[in-house]
Amino acid sequence: MKEASGELSMTAITVVAIAAIAVVFTTLIWPGIRNNIERSTNCSQAFACDCSNPVNDLCQCTYLDRNEQPQPINCPKQ
Repeated sequence: MKEASGELSMTAITVVAIAAIAVVFTTLIWPGIRNNIERSTNCSQAFACDCSNPVNDLCQCTYLDRNEQPQPINCPKQ
């Protein structure tokens, strides 16, 4: 019986550890990854880029959002 309660304790610790890692990932890491993916996608669809005055090697471009509305974005020089 003593071994069974020890295994139950280790299972509970493992479940809590996995839940903590999932919370850290979804709150701290995933938003940055998602923003980078969205920025890369928008820059790959960008048009009308103006690289005459680049700031930090970024050009001012325009892309169409989900509602087909033009939006400004800063993209790296291509």
